[in-house]
Amino acid sequence: MPSGLILVDLQNDYFPGGTMPLVGIDSAARNARQLLMAYRQARLPVIHIQHLAVHPGATFFLPETPGAEINSLVVPIDEEPLIQKHFPNSFRGTPLEAMLRSNDIADLIICGAMSHMCIDATTRAAFDLGFNCRVASDACATRGLTFADTTIAASSVHAAFMAALDGTYAGVAPTRDLITAMG
Repeated sequence: MPSGLILVDLQNDYFPGGTMPLVGIDSAARNARQLLMAYRQARLPVIHIQHLAVHPGATFFLPETPGAEINSLVVPIDEEPLIQKHFPNSFRGTPLEAMLRSNDIADLIICGAMSHMCIDATTRAAFDLGFNCRVASDACATRGLTFADTTIAASSVHAAFMAALDGTYAGVAPTRDLITAMG
């Protein structure tokens, strides 16, 4: 069975100059591009996920805006599917599961943004659906968060979510290790 690469929400609004730039997004996107190139070279399945915000009051990923477009570092090519979603979980209300199953894909590498939101939700959903998941830790990015009177730095948010996913929900590893494991 082939392994599939899922690139989640690597969209312009998350990059410098966008509506919600993330800490480390440039480095994460370069690592995601390395995975993308390795998958293309190996002729393995690649699926791009694009979040479009359709709820009232949305401020980023607005349909038909440059910010909602996939960043040029990882833009899909013709044969690579682009799935649009409206929720953090890339499986919710999308054909992702059916697409993976119809192509006999049971093993996934997941990367993109945001570590604490869509990467977490997508990875946990994939695990619950029976997929074997790996997350490229250095090909994901996030932002700092605030809870009550506590501000949590983006690096701590990212590390906490990678730690929570690692072991039960996914194997979490850097890009170079995932590419090396491809053979």
